[in-house]
Amino acid sequence: MRTRVAIIGGGPAGTLLAHILDNSGIESVVLERRSKEYVLGRIRAGVLERGSVDILRHHGLGDRMDKEGFVHEGINLAHAGGMFRVDFADLVDSSVMIYGQTEVQKDLYHAREVASDNVIDDAADVALHDLDTPAPYVTYEKDGSVHRVDCEFVAGCDGYHGVSRSYIPESLLRTYEKVYPFGWLGVLSETPPVNDELIYANHERGFALCSMRHEMLSRYYLQCPLDTDLGEWPDDRFWEEMKRRLPTHVGESMVTGPSIEKSITPLRSFVAEPMSHKRLFLAGDAAHIVPPTGAKGLNLAISDVIYLSQALIDFYASGATTLLDEYSDTALDRVWKAIRFSWWMTTLMHSFPDDGEIGQKIQNTELQYLSESTAAQTSLAENYVGLPL
Repeated sequence: MRTRVAIIGGGPAGTLLAHILDNSGIESVVLERRSKEYVLGRIRAGVLERGSVDILRHHGLGDRMDKEGFVHEGINLAHAGGMFRVDFADLVDSSVMIYGQTEVQKDLYHAREVASDNVIDDAADVALHDLDTPAPYVTYEKDGSVHRVDCEFVAGCDGYHGVSRSYIPESLLRTYEKVYPFGWLGVLSETPPVNDELIYANHERGFALCSMRHEMLSRYYLQCPLDTDLGEWPDDRFWEEMKRRLPTHVGESMVTGPSIEKSITPLRSFVAEPMSHKRLFLAGDAAHIVPPTGAKGLNLAISDVIYLSQALIDFYASGATTLLDEYSDTALDRVWKAIRFSWWMTTLMHSFPDDGEIGQKIQNTELQYLSESTAAQTSLAENYVGLPL
C-alpha cells in the first residue's frame, strides 16, 4: 500500500488529521492497534475550548456537537463552604463547549467512513522504518499477515503508550515529567447534573469535580490515593464523600443513582521534546500529557493537528518545508503554556499529602483572592477557554 502520510493511532488526533488532509486532497492511512468498538468505548474529557469548537465546525464536524453539546460561559470554584463563579463571557467574551471526547470520536469515525474509510483497526506490531530518508515506510500485522505502507511522512498520534515516540533517538529526546501523588476516582451516572456549569471544589479531604455529558448523564470525580481499591468504593460511599466535599446547598440538591462506569485516573504532567525527527511528527498524547484539571488534553491534540496539517498542506502545495521545520517549536510553545495552567489548577484545587495545614491555608487564601480579583479571574478565564492558536 502507498500513501502520502501514514498516521499511527486512530484516536481524535489521528482521525482529525486524516480528515483535514483528506479535505485538502492529501492521501493518508490511519493504523489503529485497537478495535473501533474499543476506541469508541473509551471515556475521556468533555470540555472543548472555543478554538477547538471553531476548528471542528470549520472542518464540517460541528453539526451534532452544536445540537447536543452545552455551551458554558463560566465555571464555579468552591472552597471553605462557599462557591463563586468565574464568568468567561463577561471577562474574556468567550465560552467552552461540553461535548465528550467519545462523541468527537464518533463524529470523526463517521466522517472517515463517509469519505475514504482509511482507518485500519486491529493493526498490531506497528514498526517505523527509514525515517531519515524521503521514502519511509510502516509495517504492521493484521489477520496473521505482515503488511507494509509506503509513505512520505509519518504522524505519530498513538498516545503515551504508543511506539512512535520511541523512534526519536535517545540522544535527541528529552522528557519532562511530574507524577502527582494522587488520582481521580471517577463515576459516570445516568442522573441530572447537580449544576448547569462545572464545579471545581477544594476541600481539606481532597478535590472534587462535578461535570456532565448531557442532561441525564453526569460525571463526578473525587481525589483519591493512587493505591485506591475500586472494590472499597461502592456507590453509596462515593456519593456520601462527594456531598461532604461540596458546599452544603450543592450536596443537598444532588440527585444520586447507580454508577454505570467507575474508574481511577492517575495524574501526571509529561512533555517530550522535540515533537519531530526527520520524517516523523508527534501529535497529542504521544508527545504530552496534562492532568485533567485544566481540561487541556483533547484541546492540545487538536492544536497539534492544526499546526501539523497546515505544515503538510503547505509542503504539498509549494514544496516549502518551513512550517514542517518549525512544527515542534510551534506546538511546544502552546503545550508548555497548557502544562503551566494545568499544573496551576491542580496545585490550587487538590490536597497535597505533604503540605499539611499551611498548604490548605495558602490554597484558601489564593481562592479568596481569586474570588475578589477581576484580574486574577481574567487570567484563569483566558487560559481555560483557550489561548489563541
